[in-house]
Amino acid sequence: MKFRTRSSAIIGTLCLVTSLALATASADEPADAPVQQVSASLTEVARAQGPSAGAAGPDDTVWIAERAGTVRILDDSGLGEPVLDISDETTTDGERGLLGIAFDKTFAHFYISYTDLEGTSRIDEFAVESGQLHPDTRRTVLTQTQPYANHNGGDIKFGPDGYLYIAFGDGGSGGDPDGNGQKLDTLLGKLLRIDPSGGDPYAIPADNPFVDDANAKDEIWAYGLRNPWRFSFDAGTGDLLIGDVGQSDWEEIDWAPADSEGGENYGWASMEGTHPFRGGTEPANHVPPVYEYDRTGLGCSVTGGFVYRGDALPDLRGSYVFSDYCDGTLRTLQLENGEVTGVGDLGVSGGEVISFVEGGDGELYVLGSSGVVSRVDPA
Repeated sequence: MKFRTRSSAIIGTLCLVTSLALATASADEPADAPVQQVSASLTEVARAQGPSAGAAGPDDTVWIAERAGTVRILDDSGLGEPVLDISDETTTDGERGLLGIAFDKTFAHFYISYTDLEGTSRIDEFAVESGQLHPDTRRTVLTQTQPYANHNGGDIKFGPDGYLYIAFGDGGSGGDPDGNGQKLDTLLGKLLRIDPSGGDPYAIPADNPFVDDANAKDEIWAYGLRNPWRFSFDAGTGDLLIGDVGQSDWEEIDWAPADSEGGENYGWASMEGTHPFRGGTEPANHVPPVYEYDRTGLGCSVTGGFVYRGDALPDLRGSYVFSDYCDGTLRTLQLENGEVTGVGDLGVSGGEVISFVEGGDGELYVLGSSGVVSRVDPA
């Protein structure tokens, strides 16, 4: 999680690391991976109150969520008046709030992911017609009790398959005290996959990996996650990338190919990245991160981003852009078939980066804790 006040950190057990040495390569990354340097700039396009997430909307709009519970539409003059306000239904206590928004592929429905006043994670749906959200059509799709105020996760995205993916953290505290990451009888510490239009309140896709396992939740797509704060699908390939926030030593980025059948175990809390956590034993089915970095290097809390598919920076196309809340540098990975073939950065810092947003045109926006909404532009 990413939110911090000026006087104290509220990102669980994460601590600010000031050393900005080079990252330590993961076991699966070639030690001599070449550096690909692409220069970019950040253009401020708006200011928000605690921006937390965003989504490409109808008619090439970009919708921005504010953590306290409002959603605004970005246009040439900045952010308009709220099109949705649930500020009386959510809390910003701990790492809670309005944490994710998404449209389905036809822009017929809009989804929000937030924690309510009792701290329960909720996914709600609204009908959209001619680009207008209709608050009176609201319905609750899914809820999940959260035992602590941190590691709620909260990101939501529609995959290339048209299903809704939901990321939940391990439930909070530190060190996964309830062992949720490796348990299959809870939705915590998981990436879920559901069909919100296929049933009431939703349907389970028949090819989800655990539908025939009586001891597992049918909604689970992948597990072994600590706090998958931000994940995305490559608009070009359909590959999945997850930025999973580490406990105390390692930040990781997980990858799965577009043709994955699900069921990946990313290791938490037996593993932190490629390293056994507190004497844990590596699971036999552990899928190691495609990339990890040491907290003595690049920061303290990975902010997952997107594979760039826009036109403004052609040399960046196909690179995964991500950052770290404590470092802020916009960094890049070049990947081929799940292997890192190059690392680099854009030579610019987004400050305390909360999230990235991919516009309908493939251009990227950066949300900072200061409230600045920036577009990634050529240098």
